[in-house]
Amino acid sequence: MAAQETVDHKYVYDFAEGNKDQKVLLGGKGANLAEMTNLGLPVPPGFTITTEACKAYLATGEEPAGLADQISARVGALEAAMGRKLGDPEDPLLVSVRSGAKFSMPGMMETVLNVGLNDRSVVGLSAQAGGNDRFAWDSYRRLIQMFGKTVCDVPGEEFEHALDDAKRAKGTTNDLDLDADDLRGLVDAYKKIFSKHTGREFPQDPREQLDLAIKAVFESWNAERAVVYRRQERIPADLGTAVNVVAMVFGNLGPDSGTGVAFTRDPASGAQGIYGDYLANAQGEDVVAGIRNTVPLQELEKLDKKSYDELLDYMARLEGHYKDLCDIEFTIERGKLWMLQTRVGKRTAAAAFVIAGQLVDEGLIDLDEALHRVNGAQLAQLMFPRFKLDHEFQPVAKGIGASPGAAVGKVVFTSARAVELAGEGEQVILVRRETNPDDLNGMIAAQGILTSRGGKTSHAAVVARGMGKTCVSGADELDIDIPGRKFIVAGQTVREGDVVSIDGTTGKVYLGEVPVMPSEVVQYFEGELDPEQTDDPLVKAVHRIMTHADAKRRLAVRTNADTGPDAARARRFGAEGIGLCRTEHMFLGDRRELVEKLILARTDDERDSALAALLPLQRADFEEIFREMDGLPVTVRLIDPPLHEFLPPLEQLAVNVAVAQERGEDVAKEEALLAAVRRMHEENPMLGLRGVRLGLVIPGLFAMQVRAIAEAAVTVTRAGAVAKPEIMVPLVGAVQELETVRAEAEKIIAEVVGDSGVEVLIGTMIEVPRAALTAGQIAEAAQFFSFGTNDLTQMAWGFSRDDVEGAFFWRYLELGIFGISPFESIDRDGVGRLVRIAAEEGRAARPGLKLGVCGEHGGDPESVHFFHEVGLDYVSCSPFRVPVARLEAGRAVVETTGSDSR
Repeated sequence: MAAQETVDHKYVYDFAEGNKDQKVLLGGKGANLAEMTNLGLPVPPGFTITTEACKAYLATGEEPAGLADQISARVGALEAAMGRKLGDPEDPLLVSVRSGAKFSMPGMMETVLNVGLNDRSVVGLSAQAGGNDRFAWDSYRRLIQMFGKTVCDVPGEEFEHALDDAKRAKGTTNDLDLDADDLRGLVDAYKKIFSKHTGREFPQDPREQLDLAIKAVFESWNAERAVVYRRQERIPADLGTAVNVVAMVFGNLGPDSGTGVAFTRDPASGAQGIYGDYLANAQGEDVVAGIRNTVPLQELEKLDKKSYDELLDYMARLEGHYKDLCDIEFTIERGKLWMLQTRVGKRTAAAAFVIAGQLVDEGLIDLDEALHRVNGAQLAQLMFPRFKLDHEFQPVAKGIGASPGAAVGKVVFTSARAVELAGEGEQVILVRRETNPDDLNGMIAAQGILTSRGGKTSHAAVVARGMGKTCVSGADELDIDIPGRKFIVAGQTVREGDVVSIDGTTGKVYLGEVPVMPSEVVQYFEGELDPEQTDDPLVKAVHRIMTHADAKRRLAVRTNADTGPDAARARRFGAEGIGLCRTEHMFLGDRRELVEKLILARTDDERDSALAALLPLQRADFEEIFREMDGLPVTVRLIDPPLHEFLPPLEQLAVNVAVAQERGEDVAKEEALLAAVRRMHEENPMLGLRGVRLGLVIPGLFAMQVRAIAEAAVTVTRAGAVAKPEIMVPLVGAVQELETVRAEAEKIIAEVVGDSGVEVLIGTMIEVPRAALTAGQIAEAAQFFSFGTNDLTQMAWGFSRDDVEGAFFWRYLELGIFGISPFESIDRDGVGRLVRIAAEEGRAARPGLKLGVCGEHGGDPESVHFFHEVGLDYVSCSPFRVPVARLEAGRAVVETTGSDSR
């Protein structure tokens, strides 16, 4: 019975049997050919072999039972429709064999044209074409070339060399100058190449050609380039490809024939109009190969007004039917227009927003669908400045585009120099082998950061993205000499003060100043462009869609911000509070000396003195942030990293002490520091004395911070603003840790707040797997959870983010173990499950528990959808990613509920 079911399985569909909603089964190309056929458009007859047939073939290495008979039946129907037979020596039917997966994978899989030609039918093809021998023999040589390369793995360059030889012998560089005799000789040369590499003659049986071409398309699904493309585009590997067999129509039969591509709107800008290219007396591959210059589509009106008018009518019908920009391929064969393909066209980020707005105005879609049509990655692209490049600018190096944007400035090699020059009004690029927390001020001062080491999740990359700074990391072609204040690249020496330009999207590095175009979208978010006053269609479209996203979304969007200016900018960008204020950043710079005193304190009095000196500085920081976020919640994380991170590195300090001792200098302070660093040294600091453990071991440290937060909130409130502080305890793994800290904090808060009306929440960061798994217990002592997904990812996977990306992530991505780095997008199955467990058990124990996320994932589009699904209350991300999170939070709602216009 099972065998009978397999035989009866339907693997082949005539175009008239499918529709555009069957992309999973028929692939995108087949589904759209079927849709156009059913709309009554002139599509060459043909049929589609399903993705199910492909998957069955790939699983066993053999075509599934019944497939051959189904193909034979469809070939017979195709011959009847065309009035020609496959391989007929007098009046042959030729077909194309093309791939077509659910998702467009341009150029990644195989195509074979002119299947059915052989030594006898080539004569019949010439007769069909009115005795055009050149056309017939050119078609035959194309078949042997494509079939040999695609189906039999014959090196393509051998065919190219033979073609070049033929053109040289003719004294030309243009394929079109080869006559019928030249091409007949080229066919003989191609056959010899084929035989040499395959050990057999070129197949003369048209059905054998067809069957082998179909199998080659199936196998191309797992070709290396297709696999790499799928990983890059995150296309599932188990979809398979359909195969479309279509009757050939020819645009190279003379001046009344041709081929072209049309778009129903401008895919670059979204502007309405007639966009496309046409090439007379040509086939589609001639357009792609660029052997002749095309003419604008409008020229077709002069060449063939009947076909032009028909094409415009079909374009309008297709756009109205698909309710979107359509990308169309067509051929004219002796005055007859044939529609070869349509699909929803790819477009730039700007065009995506503009077209979505236009289609709403035209009543084709609603605002929910417009929101569905755009995405956060496109919005992020629009927010960064970009270079205005021309032929004069060639990159000298390429690294990883770690944080998008275009930055130009004078090269500096130290944080201090960056701050100094920026203070003088200069634009600078901070160049380092790699950055560390000491470089923060320089990174803030710089227009962009360039490193020779690191990846997308290195310190430089993460901090730069958080600040909206352009960053290129891992540009290992740079030989950086920090003491010499120079770097060497491509044989050129670049010294401090020389100007460079870096592109954080492409990772390219240029010498000299490349012109930069500002982002009008950022000007809109900053309030510098009024969407009601501007004529810019992009700004209007972004405003309209963002307004709708805000109305639809359930998730609130907060920001990660440690300074007043960052908080102010995030608020302009639409942030509804601060989800992560890192207090350790407030201990850097001039305050490092006070931290050293705290670490080196030998007595309670010395420690209390150091903490007392830090208190007013911390309080002032919080006052600034509370004022900027007037009325909005601010989650302040108590100090998280181990204290030794605020001291010089062990190796550097040891060398300094040794050198100073050799010179006979007084090194008492340095020796004390060295002793402290050695005493505090940890083999794995990430799992050591940090977070809540630090607060429990060093008396008064957390108390000082809690007091500073409470006093700042009271001061700001009494001055007329509204402070809403939330104190977050990091790295909690057991409820007892949180209970101990909370008890001390509540005493201080009660003492400071008095009758001011200030309310202070106390919660914890869920970043240790044990905390997620015991969330029900922890929720009894926490008023909110905020998921620190960066550390949660590190601990769940057993990765040290700073080490593993450069070491082996590239290989994991290459092998398909990762589709994307788990630090870029939430690992739903592992880390995501921990989040889900903690959310469910936390709310079960404390109904109404506030839940948020403050790791890097809070601004990642895919991750935002997951956090919406899990039921979190808010996401928090860097200021520049706030609009992206707002948009995606809205999209998460419409994609869950659906839209009537889709």
